[in-house]
Amino acid sequence: MTLNRSAEYLVGLVRELCKLASESEWVEFKVNSYQPHEIGEYVSALANSAAVVGKPCGYVIWGISDRDHRVVGTRFKPRVTKVGNEELESWILRLLEPRIHFEFFEVSVDGHPVVILEIERARHQPVRFSGQEYIRIGSYKKNLRDFPEKERKLWRVFDQTPFARRVAAEQVRDEDVLRLLDYPAYFELLERPLPEDRSRILEALDSDALIQRCHAGGWNVTNLGLVLFARDLEDAGNLDRKAVRIIQYRADSRIATLREQVWQSGYATGFEAMSRFINGLLPSNEVIGEALRKTVPTFPEPAVRELVANAMIHQDFFVTGAGPMVEIFDNRIEVTNPGAPLVAIERFLDHPSRCRNEPIAKFMRRIGICEERGSGWDKVVSEVEFYQLPAPLVEVVGNNTRVVLFAPRPLMRMDKRERVRATYLHACLRYVNRHRLTNASMRQRFGIKAQNSARASRLIAESVREGVIAPYDPDVAPKLMQYVPWWAKAVTSTDT
Repeated sequence: MTLNRSAEYLVGLVRELCKLASESEWVEFKVNSYQPHEIGEYVSALANSAAVVGKPCGYVIWGISDRDHRVVGTRFKPRVTKVGNEELESWILRLLEPRIHFEFFEVSVDGHPVVILEIERARHQPVRFSGQEYIRIGSYKKNLRDFPEKERKLWRVFDQTPFARRVAAEQVRDEDVLRLLDYPAYFELLERPLPEDRSRILEALDSDALIQRCHAGGWNVTNLGLVLFARDLEDAGNLDRKAVRIIQYRADSRIATLREQVWQSGYATGFEAMSRFINGLLPSNEVIGEALRKTVPTFPEPAVRELVANAMIHQDFFVTGAGPMVEIFDNRIEVTNPGAPLVAIERFLDHPSRCRNEPIAKFMRRIGICEERGSGWDKVVSEVEFYQLPAPLVEVVGNNTRVVLFAPRPLMRMDKRERVRATYLHACLRYVNRHRLTNASMRQRFGIKAQNSARASRLIAESVREGVIAPYDPDVAPKLMQYVPWWAKAVTSTDT
């Protein structure tokens, strides 16, 4: 929501808000009234009202006359105000649900002390304070439940406005836009020449909705712009926790950390360098060929790249305090992103792609970072099969999605769940590529020699008993038997 606010910016903000004809649904003026519980209620009311009227922030400003909006100064000092033994800001945050970003600023305007409380708009549900939802009706703070038409409108806003299109920072000056966004990378990634003048650069960024003209002057920077092209996500207010965190551990547990890096640049600008960094941390094996030795990565780099891109693109940005994470162990790599998947885990390979953040995904496809719709997971499974690795595991942990790639392991060391999962994914991959699982394809998947075809048959029978695959035509001879995923057999049966 916020960027680093200079005193000049804050003074200008106060002057602009004082020009309003009256207090509005997203602005409240006060002089010296600062009861903690009332401030908490205003955080809820202004966050919800800002969402309703399409503002990125709501404001409470102390030191302004409510009657004529003159700057008169205030005695309120939020930094030293406490509730019991707890700091005011911490106390309010503890009673908010969900926890949104808000921040107090103190500035001198015309020689008078002024306090600004900047409040992030509600994002995906109404903001409560101490269990109660509030809203502004004109210049009055009211219980949201008493105004059902406002509540319905608020929920419509949540449903209609994607995260990427929302404003992250408003009324940003030209030079600050160019400081915040890595605009040379934007033109380089799109293979377009860099304009020589500032206005054409800003017009280009505007054309891709990375910024928008602000009616009050300057530019509004969108979440899309900052997520993709921020020079440093730490400058992006509540987006700083969306930076990709990379951790390398010693051996197979989280007990000892070898290296940790938070990748602070935007997703588009930093992806290639981040991928190289991750590849440099991946464990490797020495393979002895007929004439020479060579070192190969333990995990296929294209699969890792695709999983990291998916974690960035498909995450739920409304889950606060969490971002994509890549954890590297000797025997596995785990890629986690906030948010449960929108598609059932067992249907990743065949189901049409659903994306929470289509504007982000669309741009990442334009610059070649992610695959076309639905093909990314196919590539991951295909790479895993090519290198005859254990099947990837997808888990929903709390409100997070985690994908695990495992290091090479012989078939005899895989347990039943791993064998069945690998067989099922093999059947899915074959099916979406217009083929069916056979004994021969299973031998190739697991590196089983032709004379050991009975072992492949036992793997198939095991998965049939578990109900994850089914014979395509149960009446053909055993040597001609083909298999499809359970859901494909159901469709075939219905069609026939």
